[in-house]
Amino acid sequence: MSEPAMTETPEESLVRIMAEKKMTIATAESCTGGLISGRLVNAAGASSVFMGGFVTYSNEAKESFIGVSHETLITHGAVSAETAAEMALGCARRAGCDIGLSSTGIAGPGGGTPTKPVGLIYIGCAVKGRVVTRELRLHGSRQENREETVRQALIFLNECLRKEQ
Repeated sequence: MSEPAMTETPEESLVRIMAEKKMTIATAESCTGGLISGRLVNAAGASSVFMGGFVTYSNEAKESFIGVSHETLITHGAVSAETAAEMALGCARRAGCDIGLSSTGIAGPGGGTPTKPVGLIYIGCAVKGRVVTRELRLHGSRQENREETVRQALIFLNECLRKEQ
């Protein structure tokens, strides 16, 4: 393994690790609208690991682009761990990748409910068909919530990759 640079960004570290493991990634984003993909492609060498991203803002896009089940969306809603898991698995499958990383949530300032408040975000990470999700409860502005989701998604992906030995 190559040594990380002293000033390596999270996305540079992730791209290096995925390249070393010969793994590829795709993203499926709702509330982040492509920001995760944008961060990944900031890293030199991203073209060797990043296959593409799906911005699936609507339920219809989640179903048709990446195969989220209509039943999941009706039963659990777009903002749920179940949907985040299906998004991660679906984007990896559709892109033919080892890894799928997803985000879905309510960035705000409106759109929240008592059971699903503004700032409720789910991230999904699928590695070789095994998926885990993480729930976030954020309290910033719309842009702050989106940026924090990207930061947390990159941290989560790093954790998922470290567990994949």
